[in-house]
Amino acid sequence: MKFLFSSFFILFNILAFGQEGSLADYANPLMGTQSKPSLSNGNTYPAIGLPWGMNLWTPQTGKMGDGWAYTYDADKIKGFKQTHQPSPWMNDYGAFAIMPGVGKLKFKEEERASWFSHKAEVAKPYSYSVYLADINVTTELTPTERAAFFKFDFPKTDSAYIVIDALNKGSYIKILPKERKILGYTTKYSRGKYNNFKNYFVVQFDKDFDLTTTWKDSVFVKNQLEITSDHAGAIVGFKLKDKESVYARTASSFISFEQAELNLKREIAGRNFEQVKTDAKNIWNKTLGRIEVKGGTDQQMRTFYSSMYRTLFFPQKLYEIDAQNNIKHWSPYNGKILDGKMFAGTGFWDTFRALYPFLNLVYPSMNVEMQEGLANAFKEGGFLPEWSSPGYSDIMIGNNSASVVADAYIKGLRGYDVETLWQAVKHGASHEGPIDAVGRRGVEYYNTLGYVPYDVKINENAARTLEYAYDDFAIYQLGKALGKPASEIDIYKKRAYNYKNMFDPQTGLMRGKNKDGKFQSPFNPFKWGDAFTEGNSWHYTWSVFQDIDGLSKLMGGKKKFEAKLDEVFSLPPVFDDSYYGSVIHEIREMQIMNMGQYAHGNQPIQHMIYLYNYAGAPYKTQYWARQVMDKLYYATPDGYCGDEDNGQTSAWYVFSALGFYPVTPATDQYVLGAPLFKEAVIHLENGKKIEIKAPENNAENLYVKSLNLNLRSYFKNWLSHKELMNGAVLEFQMDNKPNKDRGSQEKDFPYSMSKE
Repeated sequence: MKFLFSSFFILFNILAFGQEGSLADYANPLMGTQSKPSLSNGNTYPAIGLPWGMNLWTPQTGKMGDGWAYTYDADKIKGFKQTHQPSPWMNDYGAFAIMPGVGKLKFKEEERASWFSHKAEVAKPYSYSVYLADINVTTELTPTERAAFFKFDFPKTDSAYIVIDALNKGSYIKILPKERKILGYTTKYSRGKYNNFKNYFVVQFDKDFDLTTTWKDSVFVKNQLEITSDHAGAIVGFKLKDKESVYARTASSFISFEQAELNLKREIAGRNFEQVKTDAKNIWNKTLGRIEVKGGTDQQMRTFYSSMYRTLFFPQKLYEIDAQNNIKHWSPYNGKILDGKMFAGTGFWDTFRALYPFLNLVYPSMNVEMQEGLANAFKEGGFLPEWSSPGYSDIMIGNNSASVVADAYIKGLRGYDVETLWQAVKHGASHEGPIDAVGRRGVEYYNTLGYVPYDVKINENAARTLEYAYDDFAIYQLGKALGKPASEIDIYKKRAYNYKNMFDPQTGLMRGKNKDGKFQSPFNPFKWGDAFTEGNSWHYTWSVFQDIDGLSKLMGGKKKFEAKLDEVFSLPPVFDDSYYGSVIHEIREMQIMNMGQYAHGNQPIQHMIYLYNYAGAPYKTQYWARQVMDKLYYATPDGYCGDEDNGQTSAWYVFSALGFYPVTPATDQYVLGAPLFKEAVIHLENGKKIEIKAPENNAENLYVKSLNLNLRSYFKNWLSHKELMNGAVLEFQMDNKPNKDRGSQEKDFPYSMSKE
């Protein structure tokens, strides 16, 4: 059956797109790579790997150890790096690099660097190839989950060589000439503090070594094939009688050298380069093939699948399979080698919004594994991570692991230790963690006053309050779904209304509040940071995911709420950057997009467009969602309008292109927009499918005139996850003018807590 299933998807891709036009070939790994610290067009790198694989690979144009691993405007490549980097701001861990050379031995990264051109570069999710001009060598690589296969096309030369760089901060290298092999490990990581951390690697070559040497720090080491140093590396050379390819197979492990060798044997042994590449391509086609879209422009197709590709990497598998086929992992939480699954490399502040709901809809079995990993993280570390890279990372705010846990269970995922996760979310809601970004900073104030005060030296306090209130809602929803007694869960329901404590009736916006109950003053709603996180009051005011109707009432009712939403787009993009002392890139990205105060390049406001559905004006959601899709996303190096952030900004696009969005994770509902394509099919894991049809859809016909769900007229502004999972046919009739009646009645509005 597995063979038949894979064969079906291969056949589907050939019939639909041609052999060279498979879904994987629509995805552009260079989307978002034309970025820099002052302006992010994605802050991505070409991630060459398999979906959720333990390792990714990328060409390295930046300095080794710099978070900006690859930038599109660079001229030289310094190596090909195994990476686990979720974001340039987080930087990397467990990285090492490989680089070919010809002639004089050069191992320092600036000296070994070679000019390259994008005209001689081919980046696909399943392979990467580039011509290195200074040495006349084409390098190509293709991945598996924990290994990779390199092909180096050398010219005829007696001085071909390959550099293995284990990087600094403590590394080891050993050359085994008789086995044509190099072993090594790196202990380099960027955030946190870890015990027993090593990324062990093995590199196996297909040719005998003509030359062997090691180096440490900045000098060669003679007659020594094994080195332990701050910065260790190796060079192996080859005499090539003609133009030849040198092949290298490499794999790694966070457990041991033996496990790295086992990973290599299990994932590559017995297959040649082209077989590994073909298998990787087929895996991508199968994974991307869960969603078919048709009836869009070529650019829309490329943008859709490039965005979808970005949703399928993080968090990465941090577990391995030992010789007895037991699942094992090195724990970033206590340094031990333990049983069970583990994942790493994601920030829930970003990804709770759409990325995890996307997994729950399209790839639920993968999130079952991730939930198991979260349970293990709690058992091993005492808290759920909010940002893992690979363990607890002290960055961002909130306690949004509660949403990630709750949404999975409420969307029907089973087969993991949810009782442990229930204890975990309650614990996180009641305690400050060992670092600020774990548990809840300011929890005593929040639990007694109903908010985190502005004047008690806890930064971003209003944002914390709003997020904690939503997280309490998620805990309450999970408790209800688990059948927990009211005596245990009603406190979370009560605290879910704490958002009201931040609302300032005078301005109609959220505002920091002092310990004495008075609002902080002076107040500038355009001030970024301070009481808010990477945004201002105009961005965070909408962070009441659980009770938009309640927020609307605070603002004076539906019409005033709608007018306030309109104001986001009509205001000029002014800002106050005094909290940061300079213009951070998120501010600049809002300023230059010509959408007023709407800052799609960062997460806090990304759901706001869908809130018109709660005001009886869904046609405005349809308009603005299309504007964002058309103007702010392209399958090009400058294709995002801010940080891509572990699949979240991409998941927004994928959901929006399908025509709905999860405004309130931890509920059963998706809020409607309008589809981008004439046809879309979501192939569900349970064997059923969701068909989305909009035959009149085009650039002008962006409004929904009417909608049929399973052949019946449908007037609501939301869809039920449970109903979609039974299989569904959505038939949109599109028009070039808005239907202001459809979805205008309050009975058609999406869920709000206060209306239960």
